[in-house]
Amino acid sequence: MKKPISTDQAPGAIGPYSQAVDAGDFIYTSGQLGLNPQTGEFGADVQEQTRLSLSNVKAILEAAGTSMDKIVKTTVFLKDMNDFVPVNEVYSTFFEQPYPARSAVEVARLPKDALVEIEVIALK
Repeated sequence: MKKPISTDQAPGAIGPYSQAVDAGDFIYTSGQLGLNPQTGEFGADVQEQTRLSLSNVKAILEAAGTSMDKIVKTTVFLKDMNDFVPVNEVYSTFFEQPYPARSAVEVARLPKDALVEIEVIALK
């Protein structure tokens, strides 16, 4: 059984999908862009977009009754792999050891021409 998760503390879905889905023992988030949920505006640079993306993930997980320390896997989509180091600088402030497993990939384009998008899988 799956249950959609939604919060106004993160940007709403821009298509036919849920912000996250509760699937038993796990929460699966959709990719979160670096948007300010109050203004709908992107962060000014890749570091600010990373901070906003992970803050949006945090808000969604809290709405699902879990937290950042329960994340077991992240996927980071980057518009430019040259941003890997600045993204890591911000990313590292959101996690403690043991760090979640992670994939990071460069993509041709992200929704709304974002610089970064992050999705996670977390334990409940």
